Amino acid sequence: MSPETEHVLAITEAEVLSHDAHEPPVHVDFDAPPVIKPPREWSTIIGPVVVFVLFIGFWEYMHRDGMRRFLDKKPSLLPSPVTVIDQAFLDKRVRGQLLEGLGWTSYAAFVGLGITIVIGMSLAVLMARAVWLERSIYPYLVALQATPVLAIVPIIYSIFGGGMESRIYVCVMISIFPIVTNTLFGLTSVDAAQHDLFTLRNAGSFTRLFKLQFPAAMPAIFTGFRISAGLAVIGAIVGEQFFRQGQKPGIGIVMEQFRQKLRYPAMFGGLIIAALLGITVFFVFSRLAKLVVGHWHESTRRGS
Repeated sequence: MSPETEHVLAITEAEVLSHDAHEPPVHVDFDAPPVIKPPREWSTIIGPVVVFVLFIGFWEYMHRDGMRRFLDKKPSLLPSPVTVIDQAFLDKRVRGQLLEGLGWTSYAAFVGLGITIVIGMSLAVLMARAVWLERSIYPYLVALQATPVLAIVPIIYSIFGGGMESRIYVCVMISIFPIVTNTLFGLTSVDAAQHDLFTLRNAGSFTRLFKLQFPAAMPAIFTGFRISAGLAVIGAIVGEQFFRQGQKPGIGIVMEQFRQKLRYPAMFGGLIIAALLGITVFFVFSRLAKLVVGHWHESTRRGS
């Protein structure tokens, strides 16, 4: 390097040091920026409203012309939305029958769902802790999920009778599989590096389960809850079609009674109530998932 170049570099370095000496120290804030919740998009409101209006319009069209033109059926088999509201929800007697049936169906669905959560999560924990248990139990869970209720009605009747207990069993039978599979998936999908960290801290199996696996598995667990909640409502209504003993007519039994009397508007009113029950329990568990999991997981950030 030439003497002139060394002289220029020395002058430049001196200027930089002199400039830095007069500059105040720069404070770097390493705190994470505050999370600003994005405003609710209009599409989350307009979309469902548009779909609802289109559905009502299609329903009215099928009542007026579609049933006869496309299906060659009487329009009375599909009453109009106005007729359903008038004869199902504005009629005090019919409304009372539907609400009473809704109460018994909700009871069977919620009790069955509670039993399903306890049994399903217990099985998932056992299967996650022992591979041989997973290989032993899982095929029978798949077989139970694939077994039609009609095929084992005599067995259910002989064990539980023809009342509410059998309906609850049908709820458990139909809704247990998603809870077991999703909980098992969540418990066994924890990052290996996190397991290594707990091993370095000499964490016991229960500490690892409750402080690592369960928190990491919460998104998958609540996904199973949402699916099983809807299936529990379906199971309660299906169970009512086979087990009708006792003075506890659920919404499925009430709908069947209206169908036998050719009171189709009241029957469709029961169908709407049953659908609203399933939607309600689904959104309850969706909201509960956001409260428990928070906004750190993508599944709870979507649509929030």
